Amino acid sequence: MNLDQLFVAMVLLGLLMLAGKWLRVNVAVFGRLFLPSAILGGALALLLGPQGLGTLAELVLGDEAALAGGLFPESTLEIWSGLPGLLISVVFAGLFLGKIIPSPRAIWRRAGPMVAHGQTLAWGQYVVGLTLALLLLTPLFGISPMSGALIEIGFEGGHGTAAGLADTFRELGFENGADLALALATVGVVAGVLLGTALVNWGVRTGRLKIDASEELDTERMAEHDEREKAPRLANTRSIDPLSVHLGFFALAIAIGWLILQGLIWVESVTWNAGDDGVALMVHIPLFPLAMIGGVLVQVALMRLGHARALDRRLINRISGAALDVLIVTALATLSLQAVGAYIGPFLILAAAGIAWNLFGFLVLAPRIFPRDWFPMGLANFGQGIGMTVIGLLLVRMADPDNRTGTMESFGYKQLLFEPVVGGGLFTALSLPLIFHFGALPVLIGCTVLMLGWLAFGLLAFGPERKH
Repeated sequence: MNLDQLFVAMVLLGLLMLAGKWLRVNVAVFGRLFLPSAILGGALALLLGPQGLGTLAELVLGDEAALAGGLFPESTLEIWSGLPGLLISVVFAGLFLGKIIPSPRAIWRRAGPMVAHGQTLAWGQYVVGLTLALLLLTPLFGISPMSGALIEIGFEGGHGTAAGLADTFRELGFENGADLALALATVGVVAGVLLGTALVNWGVRTGRLKIDASEELDTERMAEHDEREKAPRLANTRSIDPLSVHLGFFALAIAIGWLILQGLIWVESVTWNAGDDGVALMVHIPLFPLAMIGGVLVQVALMRLGHARALDRRLINRISGAALDVLIVTALATLSLQAVGAYIGPFLILAAAGIAWNLFGFLVLAPRIFPRDWFPMGLANFGQGIGMTVIGLLLVRMADPDNRTGTMESFGYKQLLFEPVVGGGLFTALSLPLIFHFGALPVLIGCTVLMLGWLAFGLLAFGPERKH
């Protein structure tokens, strides 16, 4: 592989992004579904690659057909397959950079019910998935017990987390797991938009949700909530381009995360994994959740040094957004349709069970946990639980365009107490090696205890009876 091949891969990637944007703007059904352009670009790449166009050419013209490998060179696909595992660290490193991190008490006061409900949904996804793996998927289909973690990885974690864990799946002998998780993430995004839109309309018709009909949803700004800060000092420097400075802080956060990971691996090597019979967990942890911790440490340090607004949050969002777009396109472009087809039964069962659990969490649990405004609050967690954070933001924009209920702030604060653990956090990364080393049943018991604990806490500490 050489630089010319890398250049070709990047040019083709840029053209796919433009094509995805064109489809999003000009094909009405994609606009109505609010499908991100990156997903459309990735799907187009998959159709034009060896598994789409290539397979069709082989069937019609034979194995020696000119297009048997699709439109893309093999070197391009090889480069694309390695990008998601790298770029996911960029996405997670920027989650808290440039954000004012309030005190834990202030966070809890605004986001307590949101955290309790969201944690219940997240741990419940493990409970549902692991129960299915133990009782149905592994005995009947012979799939790995690690399939019990796919709902949370694909739905709550999304495309980035699924792609970022590809190496972990491979190391633990469940290589097809990453492809199944990516496919589940795609189902989650589509289901989240369709069901979320239906729920908003149902809420308006039944009086559970009040929206001014004259208000219009600006979907292009759905991820830019309340980031109108004063001009940051570093953004105004003339000695270096602001983008370069911000990329440097991304690198610093990732480097700190890498050092933390190496430290954890070393501690493991001299403690519980010191002997030949030790259990190796940390070596299977990907970098991205630690990069997120690195970003938090960098931001806290800037706040302590009096530079709380040194970074431009809008520019951070742009960098993270570009990395996520590239990640999604390349992950979908190299998705293995054969792997999904080989496990179509387990895949459909997990998708249906995950959707059903999230609907239950919204329709049944949300009214009993949130003291007020349960519909937009619960809808935010429903969107994140079924189709990652961006779908949660989209549904909040639909349900509460003017942010009259404060759902957007609560949802944002919730991430500080949520994403470091699940939804792509430390436990999401640890779940696979834990199931591999200890079995699905102990992990299921632990997740059940945590789910019931958060549920009981949400019902007793909050709940509609406490709204006055």
